[in-house]
Order: sequence, then structure tokens, then C-alpha cells
Amino acid sequence: MVAEFQVIRRRTRHAPIYGIGILTLLVLTAGAAFRGYATKRAAPGGAVVIRETPADSVGDGQHIFRFDTFGDEQFWTDTLHMNQVVEQSVDPTTALAVGLKVDAAVLPPGILEKVDLKSPATTVALLKMGAVVGIRATVDSNNHITRLGITCALCHSNVDNSVMPGIGRRMDGWPNRDLNVGGIVALAPVLSAAQKAVYQSWGPGKYDPRYNLDGKNGALVIPPAYGLARVKKETYTAEGPISYWNAYVAVTQMHGHGNFSDARLGIAVTQSPDMVSPKLPALRAYQHSLTPPPPPAGSFDAAAAGRGRALFARSCVSCHVGVTGTDNNAGKLHAPAETGVDGAYAVRTATKAYRTTPLRALWQHAPYFHDGSAATLADVVTHYNTVRKLGLTAQQQHDLVEYLKSL
Repeated sequence: MVAEFQVIRRRTRHAPIYGIGILTLLVLTAGAAFRGYATKRAAPGGAVVIRETPADSVGDGQHIFRFDTFGDEQFWTDTLHMNQVVEQSVDPTTALAVGLKVDAAVLPPGILEKVDLKSPATTVALLKMGAVVGIRATVDSNNHITRLGITCALCHSNVDNSVMPGIGRRMDGWPNRDLNVGGIVALAPVLSAAQKAVYQSWGPGKYDPRYNLDGKNGALVIPPAYGLARVKKETYTAEGPISYWNAYVAVTQMHGHGNFSDARLGIAVTQSPDMVSPKLPALRAYQHSLTPPPPPAGSFDAAAAGRGRALFARSCVSCHVGVTGTDNNAGKLHAPAETGVDGAYAVRTATKAYRTTPLRALWQHAPYFHDGSAATLADVVTHYNTVRKLGLTAQQQHDLVEYLKSL
């Protein structure tokens, strides 16, 4: 079994610590200095609340988001030996097939026409020049990967495919729904067959941020990291603000070298030096700067959307309130039975409930609901028409979908 990560679990037995950080949001490590700082205090219920001082520059946070690993090489290199897997077995064609993205801005002109996209050596060369989004590697003079780690951008950035599928300009904050996190982790040679089966069951665009802590399997869709500036407690179950989740993911999922504690979950991790907490303010500032992408021209029926807006005001605004589209800003949470969605994940969390999902760029990030159980916006509307007994006709459901596509 892989060596246990140093997590103190109270009231719950240890489970193997494997996996990469999601998400719903993000996180990061050593490298970029910035001019912000964070302090901690205990909150009711035992959660850690991070008081943030605004960073002087969003640029610091961008660097952290894109390039900082929080020292997680200790896990991905020393424990899982993913540096060896990538160097020996992952050619660019395979990397793109599992959803990894390449930043075209880093590539020398014409390079793709000159290299062998079926050779792992080409992947090593791409890593050496820093072209693989969300993966940082140290490559020696003999072109061997000596250290490898991951950053927030792995799950929460995409590219515009302007060069070819999977290669283009960065789009930070866009969820990488092509990324097969479980499939990548399952390549690690130190995992058992049973562990690999769990990771391989997740599929593209999904990740379970609690499997390594409770041993249960229930992957979530990777959420967008844009449009968070006016949203409180951004995660699916609203356990804390964005820096709470960034710290959770950085320390317990990415396996960065830092501190995270939440008595509600029985987690207490203390590591020195703390390479996570000092970077949270700048990271938050950058994430809050990421705005939702507008719907493409012609992607929805404007007349139908106008009719759908009136239906939305009649049927949906009791939960999707205000400019943020969520009543969670007022502290409201919903029991799974209230919304008709699977409650298995909520039970594994501190709140045992779900927050109303903010409505931002819905056209861009299917599937929907925390577990991806609604493949399309039409499925979402049909679900709530049934569960909430809205009484919408087929035409009205169509109009409501067109309105949601316009957000």
C-alpha cells in the first residue's frame, strides 16, 4: 500500500490517500511570492476560517493558479512515481486522449510538425518547456523527469483548441471536462487492482475529493472556477469560502505541503513549512477576477429566452435569487430530498446538504448537478418540472432552457 499521507483522522479510520485535487476548486504551491497574507481563527463547528488580506496584484494569483504545486511533488514523484510513468509511457497522443491540455503560447512555431506525437520523449520535451497545462516538471540535462507535480490549472483550465483539439490558448477557470483524472492516477504502478478500478470508474470530467479520506466512491463533476466573486461558500455543499476549499484541495487532494484543519470532518494536517496558507489571498484574488464566458452568438433563441425569463421568475427565483443565482449567499442550504438529487455525497460532508448552484455560463459546462446526472439543460428542467411540480408544458420547458443557455 502506498505510504499514508500525514492526515490525523479523528472518529474515522484512515483510508489510502490518492487522487488529485478538484475544484470545485483549486490550489497550489511553492514558487511565487506575493504581497498578501492570511490569518486563521476557529469558527463555530470547528471549521477553519481564513481571513484574507487582498493581494496587491491579481498577477501573483494567476502565477499560483497556473504554476504553483504547493510542494506536491513529494506525493506525485516520491510516492506514486508518476514521473517515471510519464517519461516511459505517456506520449502526446495518449496525453491528449486523457484530457491533458497544451498551452500553444509556449510552443515554438512549427514545432508540432517536426516532432513525433507518438513518442513519450516528446511529452518530456513539452514538460521541459512548461507547455502542459497544470503539470510542472523538472527535467535534467539527460531529459529525465526528476520531479513532477500538479497545479490548480490541471482541473480548472482549458484551451481554445485553436491549434488542434487539446492545444490552444489558455482559458483559466473553465472546467476541464475532458480530463480523466482517475484514468491518469490509475497509471501509478504502486496502486492495487481494486484501487485502480475505483479511479477508472470516474470517467472524464469527474473527481471524488473525499475518496481518499472516507474510502467511499462517488465522483463529482469538475466545477468552473469563474464567476465566483460574489458567491459565498462556493462548493457544492457550502462548507466554507473559496480559500477553505483551496486549502482543503491543496493539502488533502493535491498533497501539497501545508496546513488544513476542520474538526467537523475530523481532519487535522500540520506540516512545516506551510507552503499553502500564505498563498491563499492572491489565489482568491485571481479566481475572483475570472468572469464567466458569454454565450456564443446564435447559440440560443432570443425570443424563446425572453419567454423563458418570465417562466424563470415565476418558477425558479425562490432559490436562484439575485445576481448570483443562489440563495446560499443568505445561508440557505437544501436537503437532497428537497431537490430530488442523490444525497450520497452530501452525507459524506460537514453540512449534509447542497447549496443552490449559481447560474453562470451554463451553456459551457455540461453535464449538470453535482454528480453529472443531468446530461443537458433540458434534463435539468425536466427534472425540476417533475420534482417541484412546476406544471410546465413542453413549450414552456423549451423556453426555459433557452433562457438558461443565455446566462
